[in-house]
Amino acid sequence: MRKILMRSGMTPFDNFSPSKVILKNSIGGNCGNLVFAYSIYRALMTEGTEIDSTYYRLDYTDSEIDKINEEYDLIVMPLADGFREDFEEKLQAHTRLIRRLKIPAIVIGVGLRAPFEPDLYNGFPFDGAVKKFMDAVLEKSAIVGVRGQITSDYLSSLGYIEGLHHMVIGCPSMYMFGRDLNIRDTNITKDSFVCINNSIISPKNVLDFIERSSGEFSNGYFIPQRINELKLTYFGIPLSDINDKINYPNSIEHYLYQQDRVRFFINFREWNKFISKADFTFGARIHGSIASVISGTPSLSIPKDARTREISEYHNLTRVNYTEINSDTSIWDLIEKADFKAPMKSHQSNFENYRKFLKINGLENIFENDGSPINTPFDRKIAKAELQPPLTTYNSCSIHERIMRTNEYVRYSNGVVKRLSERLNKQAETKTLLKARIADKNKLISDKEKIIADKDKIINLKSVRLALKLSKIVRKFKGKK
Repeated sequence: MRKILMRSGMTPFDNFSPSKVILKNSIGGNCGNLVFAYSIYRALMTEGTEIDSTYYRLDYTDSEIDKINEEYDLIVMPLADGFREDFEEKLQAHTRLIRRLKIPAIVIGVGLRAPFEPDLYNGFPFDGAVKKFMDAVLEKSAIVGVRGQITSDYLSSLGYIEGLHHMVIGCPSMYMFGRDLNIRDTNITKDSFVCINNSIISPKNVLDFIERSSGEFSNGYFIPQRINELKLTYFGIPLSDINDKINYPNSIEHYLYQQDRVRFFINFREWNKFISKADFTFGARIHGSIASVISGTPSLSIPKDARTREISEYHNLTRVNYTEINSDTSIWDLIEKADFKAPMKSHQSNFENYRKFLKINGLENIFENDGSPINTPFDRKIAKAELQPPLTTYNSCSIHERIMRTNEYVRYSNGVVKRLSERLNKQAETKTLLKARIADKNKLISDKEKIIADKDKIINLKSVRLALKLSKIVRKFKGKK
């Protein structure tokens, strides 16, 4: 049996409660991470393959590293936009882990976070960390897969050769179901079932556009993705990290929350089921668009920075750049002009390039003999999994449901506190034991030093006596002479 350890916050089969997801941050801050993790699990889960999750752990002890080397055949690391300043410490931690491994470590997808028009050649504060990371990975794998041409150009500026050290593979989530990508025809009206995604870091012109466009659809559903929005949806806790004046659904007072037109997903299977029934999606979240496209639903993406731009360009996603949007931009005009089937045009060649990447790195996968396999080991397992349904808004549920949600959080948080307390106590006991051992060793050293000092005294005394004897002999010899 082949065993793979994969970097992820949870497996696609984990039925974590919303409270556990919040407290452990199992979505890595953003449930878009669930999409490409799901795709990689599906691709690599061949017959006889077992895949375990790291649950985002990085603080492995030496003995745990030894165990990983013994139990697993390789480690796989999807990293999203891991080349960024606020991820530098974690990137360094990944580097330390990789260097201690004796098994292959393969990066399937990593990107640069930078402005829409990045300056790649004047350097970033994290360049040094990226170089060390790349060097470590290339010692344990054949080539690194990056999410777009901007990241590829960035690595080339650091001295790494495209095609030798790194290659553009796009986002692995786009290859969820293999070679075939089928985006259906649609007729979009004010009554259509529409899914809306948004990002608080979008420029004001984009936020204003999405807000006013959301009001155009009577059956539009907002699909938030951030961990803080999970807290808002599940517990009604307003967003505290954005300005109240920003055009964004930031509390349950927003009309989309008031009308129960918000759904939060903590697993991709249910997200896929929901969005595949929609007529259309639009917004500024790249994985909101990708989730739609791979489900067969027409989507309009709004790239706003380098990471969303490079992915949307590589996969030819139907899009309008944020610079093209102004106060007069109409969603209906964009829909009328859009080619929603554009992603299909480059998909097969992109997929073949992805298969090439997997082959270069020696990754056995479900696409080796069939470009679009069905009824895979993953498919059979995920079909049987009990998973959380879409989460509805706090204000739309009954008093009983609200109490249940609160109790669930309290129970799980108490458990977390208890486990943390036990861990700290264990660490304290270990620290006390180490102190005792150090004290014993220090005493032993002190005793040995005392013995040495005593021996030095004896040696010195003997040296003095010997010197006196020699002096006496010399004087006696001189007297005779």
